Amino acid sequence: MGRALSHDLRKRVLQASKGGLPARRCAERFGFAASMAIRWIDRAAKGETKPRKRERCASRLEAHEAFIDAIIEDHKDTTLDEMVVCLADERAVKIGRSALSAWLRSRGWTFKKGPHMHWSRNVRAC
Repeated sequence: MGRALSHDLRKRVLQASKGGLPARRCAERFGFAASMAIRWIDRAAKGETKPRKRERCASRLEAHEAFIDAIIEDHKDTTLDEMVVCLADERAVKIGRSALSAWLRSRGWTFKKGPHMHWSRNVRAC
């Protein structure tokens, strides 16, 4: 999937198009694909000048959200690797550790280590 282009660029392309510059020349002038300029100009002719919302793809983990929450609540110190194994064994969901981490972060779950202790003390350093 391509990169997101700025709203300012879209406005400048549409202004150049209104000024008589063809779509392909607009694309050359501003340095991006001609197909995008053609699409923007066609949509602007129909009254659609703002970008469309990007939709998020549904994750395979959506159906197992309650199960994952239960794992975390039961075992507060569980690791991502243990969660991946548990999902594979109990729910037959094969997913990578980084994908699980990204999914958890998108739902507000964070895993942070506690503050380090100084080597000569047995009390946590704040």
